[in-house]
Amino acid sequence: MATDILRRVGEKWSVLLLAVLQHGPRSFNQLDRTVEGLSRRILTRTLRALEGDGLISRRPAGDRMEYALTDLGRSLLPLIVAIGEWAFEHAPQIEAARQRGGVR
Repeated sequence: MATDILRRVGEKWSVLLLAVLQHGPRSFNQLDRTVEGLSRRILTRTLRALEGDGLISRRPAGDRMEYALTDLGRSLLPLIVAIGEWAFEHAPQIEAARQRGGVR
């Protein structure tokens, strides 16, 4: 179970969608326009997975569906932000280690 959850929150599309939804509910088309490089097929799959995990909700809003963070999803945001800040802070050290080891 923990591995599945870590895999989900480690996916770049999941993280990006959660970050977008922290600013309020969005329709499918708004999400599609906001997240560059994400195909509609992957967007659909990722939204379904996030909804299945209870991190986002989906509800009718007029003639469209609207996606929003759940309380569970909101509780995850500070952790995602902390990981991003850690990565930014330590990027030079990680890059130096990669250069020494020849890994890219």
